[in-house]
Amino acid sequence: MTAAPGEPNRLYVVERRGTVRVLQSGRLRKTPFLNVSSAVSTAGERGLLSIAFHPDYASNRLVYACWMERDGAIKVVEFRVAGDRVDAASARVVVRVPHDEGPYHNGGQIAFGPDRLLYVGIGDGGYLGPEPDPYGNSQNLEVLLGKIFRIAVDDRGARPEIVAYGLRNPWRFSFDGARRLIIGDVGYRGFEEIDVLSLDAGLVNFGWSVYEGRRKRRTEVEQNPAGTLAWPVHTYSTNVKGNCSITGGYVYRGRAITSLRGRYVFGDYCSGRIWSAPYSGGRLGRVRLEPVRIPSLSSFGLDGNGELYGVALNGSIQRFVRR
Repeated sequence: MTAAPGEPNRLYVVERRGTVRVLQSGRLRKTPFLNVSSAVSTAGERGLLSIAFHPDYASNRLVYACWMERDGAIKVVEFRVAGDRVDAASARVVVRVPHDEGPYHNGGQIAFGPDRLLYVGIGDGGYLGPEPDPYGNSQNLEVLLGKIFRIAVDDRGARPEIVAYGLRNPWRFSFDGARRLIIGDVGYRGFEEIDVLSLDAGLVNFGWSVYEGRRKRRTEVEQNPAGTLAWPVHTYSTNVKGNCSITGGYVYRGRAITSLRGRYVFGDYCSGRIWSAPYSGGRLGRVRLEPVRIPSLSSFGLDGNGELYGVALNGSIQRFVRR
């Protein structure tokens, strides 16, 4: 769920099956804003995964969508909006990433950074077998799997630039209001983790699949020496107390909830637990369990006023409010 620049009364809700619906002043508009359901695969964890509005959307009317093709590839496509709907004929493929070995760990988050570049997160390939990431995709800089990369979409000839690798499945990332990216990376059997990436740090390696959290694994994969190895700023145990998969969130800077202001809010898909921690300068303080749960928590979103929402795969959207 997201908002477009200059549209404080509209929420754009991404549906996994391939549509984007609009909530305008609390009412659902009948006609979808975008419908690519005929092209989208929903096998496993696939689907339409994210949209992002161009920083100059108010004038150029450009929006970007990321989804899984029926052949398994991850595709990021640019569209131009005509009236209140996307013009399907305006489609331009920005990048296409082969991902045909498994229907899991797609990543699929896209968002514009403060540098006006489009950032894309892709999972490691989602292979089913006795060992995760058997081909070492996350440590291989020759492929885009297990990476976060950026593209200058205003340059038609631009190519992806990898800024972070060593990720298993970056399931939701956000910018902190400065030049840092906060990433929720889904764990395997040990740890869910939160990583922080400075956009000025150069190439950063978050360790997977040589490391899970801060723990080194027994693996045939060798650590790539390129760039800087970075440790997570927070981890919690996988498969403990019903937790199974981190859902990354946002640093809350809205007005409605004073107790959350300046805190990074995140959660877990399986348990529905929500946590927050004070955030400053790329670091998290002590984590606090919040007194709410959202089962099947698949994403967080911000409206045009910076207020926070939780989005669940069961079809519900919940706004965080002060009690």
